[in-house]
Amino acid sequence: MDVRRKSLGLLGFGGFGRLVAEHLYPHFDIMVRDPSCDIARLSDGTELPLVALEQLAACDVIVLAVPVSQIRASCVALAPHLSPGTIIVDVGSVKMAPIAAMVECLPDHVQVVGTHPLFGPQSAMQGLVGRKLTLCPVRGEAWRAVRIFLARQLGLKVVTCPAEEHDREVAVVQGLTHLIAKVLVDMGPLPSRMTTASFDLLKEAIEMVKDDPPTVLHAIEAANPFAAEVREAFFDRAEALRRRFET
Repeated sequence: MDVRRKSLGLLGFGGFGRLVAEHLYPHFDIMVRDPSCDIARLSDGTELPLVALEQLAACDVIVLAVPVSQIRASCVALAPHLSPGTIIVDVGSVKMAPIAAMVECLPDHVQVVGTHPLFGPQSAMQGLVGRKLTLCPVRGEAWRAVRIFLARQLGLKVVTCPAEEHDREVAVVQGLTHLIAKVLVDMGPLPSRMTTASFDLLKEAIEMVKDDPPTVLHAIEAANPFAAEVREAFFDRAEALRRRFET
């Protein structure tokens, strides 16, 4: 039986890459590849090794914690160095486009799993237990072991579904949340003295997403093929409501 501690290569050490490292460090030997990062340090002071792409590609599991727009280029760069059986996992906010890029650009001898953690650094500050994560099986059977690990070891609620089904639902769930948050932040500062419970909840939701990098909003609103339809429906209904009160 193979009892060797598995290695995990983390491509990208931005906000979400750090979150991944914090929670997976107890389970894996982690190394990081991020040319824009001088030090990959965890909250307890532990420094993770920064390595070349070839060394990262030798890991058992590789997590693509890069913006959706960089998935294709990352796969192209990794592809020549990957060994058979390597598990490649992405964490993008959309799934159809990243999965298509991974299938096209990665060699057939690696396994591919699409995931979307339905939380971020802000909403995960109190821990991961009970948080939701979408998992999309792509290539190979590793997704079964990944699902078990995420549920049993991290306490996540894993929703398994095809990529198209994921993108259709999050076009509403995330598309509207981030759209409304962006509009209200631009209208700010929001009142904080005479607030209702429902308004406080709205502000809490805005706080969870307002500091997300622009690449996240772009992925949610531009890279999701169903987001435009949802936006159009939302604005149509908002315009109809505006006209009702102006007549």
